[in-house]
Amino acid sequence: MPLDKVIDFSGVPVFQRDALILTDVSFTIEKGEFVYIIGRTGSGKSSLLKTLYAELPVKSGSAHVAGYDLRKLRSREVPYLRRKLGIVFQDFQLLTDRNVNENLLFVMKATGWKDKRKMESRMEDVLEKVGLGTKGFKMPYQLSQGEQQRVGVARALVNDPDIVLADEPTGNLDPESSRGIMNLLFDIRKSGRAVIMATHDYSLFRDFKARTLKCEKGKMEALKYEIN
Repeated sequence: MPLDKVIDFSGVPVFQRDALILTDVSFTIEKGEFVYIIGRTGSGKSSLLKTLYAELPVKSGSAHVAGYDLRKLRSREVPYLRRKLGIVFQDFQLLTDRNVNENLLFVMKATGWKDKRKMESRMEDVLEKVGLGTKGFKMPYQLSQGEQQRVGVARALVNDPDIVLADEPTGNLDPESSRGIMNLLFDIRKSGRAVIMATHDYSLFRDFKARTLKCEKGKMEALKYEIN
């Protein structure tokens, strides 16, 4: 896979267990690119993201993500692939019994960080990037939903990923918080990371234009028109 391409799929079927969800998925994404994956609930958006981070297997076709061949990926290699990916979830998935710093530390320890000083420095850096530099000791319930999602973005950035996968990241947010998260994701793209955002909310597309792929009727196709 060429160095500028971080995702390269050709002729890949996407399965959820034995059910075929999408057929013949083919697309490439380069460093620093922002791409929407749109479609109705159940159209295959989340299944495609799960395929990208090796939650669902690739059974045929050609599939490369962040330098890994998903067809040949061994189970022991999956954690290394996922260190190159940052994942942002719709429902935040924060540990509610731990403060913001402890949520980030949990992820860092789970992905092999050892040096306490480096961990603290990285934690401070990503919280500053998402505008939460003073909120490290807050518990999740003390934060607004928009702030909780910013913690989710900080967590996704901890391992300095090549790719950020965002699955309906604005789905639980009010319009103002949604715009804040979109601005943040577009800033992340400017740092050279690819950002792939699955969504069925078209309301932000006018202000945040980007290449768009649509899942519909078992296919994924590039849109040739601008969403209004």
